[in-house]
Amino acid sequence: MKLELSILDYIHKHLRCVLGDFLMPIISALGNGGFIWLCAIGVFLCTSRYRMAGLSMALALSMGLVVGNLILKPVFRRVRPFAKRPGMELIIRAPRDASFPSGHTLTSFAAATALFLAERRIGSIALVLAALIAFSRMYLYVHYPSDVLAGVLLGSGFGYMSFKMLDMWKFLF
Repeated sequence: MKLELSILDYIHKHLRCVLGDFLMPIISALGNGGFIWLCAIGVFLCTSRYRMAGLSMALALSMGLVVGNLILKPVFRRVRPFAKRPGMELIIRAPRDASFPSGHTLTSFAAATALFLAERRIGSIALVLAALIAFSRMYLYVHYPSDVLAGVLLGSGFGYMSFKMLDMWKFLF
């Protein structure tokens, strides 16, 4: 945990700037409750060309929300990094749930990976956004690097699983 706090301290001391302090809360907020991904799913489900991509994203996002927020966070109950630094002033409202894994990162990579596997060009943009959301969580000092890494790995796995499940379902029917 000391190494992880050192990484966050480095980001806090050397990478923070006025532009980052403006943009990172906005980027992070896009991942609140999977908001940006739910909007994308809604749009994709309304178009026949992207409907399967939307379904794959919805399945991946659902798996991520259930496993990350309803199972893993209550099991691990990891304290947020800002709580380890008395006097740390956050530039966003302090999250009250557990730190591990990063739900923003998990759901973002779940949806973005599912989209990437279905539609490479749009999915590439989604993966960049997912990476920005993931970095924002460390920039804002609300997640340890291992929280974010777990979110990337789990989310990517759920994205892959949902794509393969729907691909198999499409093949069967």
